[in-house]
Amino acid sequence: MTEFIHRFEPATGAHLPPLLLLHGTGGDENDLLGLGRMISPGSALLSPRGRALEHGMPRFFRRLAEGVFDEDDVRRRALELGDFVADARKRYEIAAPVAVGFSNGANIAAALLLLKPDVLAGAVLLRAMVPLSDPPEAELSGKPVLLLSGQADPIVPSSNSVRLAALLSDAGARVDHKVLPAGHQLSQADVTLARSWIGSVEAKAA
Repeated sequence: MTEFIHRFEPATGAHLPPLLLLHGTGGDENDLLGLGRMISPGSALLSPRGRALEHGMPRFFRRLAEGVFDEDDVRRRALELGDFVADARKRYEIAAPVAVGFSNGANIAAALLLLKPDVLAGAVLLRAMVPLSDPPEAELSGKPVLLLSGQADPIVPSSNSVRLAALLSDAGARVDHKVLPAGHQLSQADVTLARSWIGSVEAKAA
């Protein structure tokens, strides 16, 4: 089994999608549990810690500089994460999760959508960038994706998030891209929009 240090909280509500919580640089398996509980109360929560270290800070893959990714590492670690999710689904008896990723976690979630589309039921990508300069042709027909970008984000250029939205849409995903009056950090608007979006995804699936 591809093992990650992780937290798991079983579902307390019926017919709710499990969430795969993917933290940003320097976070860990505890970082997004509160966010997960806020945006989908009662969902099962699966929250792994990234296994790449940058100056001692956990990440989900290496980077060469700010905004410049080690793309071989992105591919390898996305596949490892996909294997972990597949194993966790059997161990905890959960359905395919909706990824909820922030920053570096959103980038690995986007890579997972492109490299192993069947692993995820959908994704909430918070401050995500295009993870691969030469992505494979993915088949994401109808997969729901919420992409929330910050208008004043100093890390993610607006052109990059627009390109990511187009890339996922072209692969067939049902992308809802919103640009918020925010920077790279999350805001209350992110929580409100993500909660409403997950509610609508649940309603369509029911």
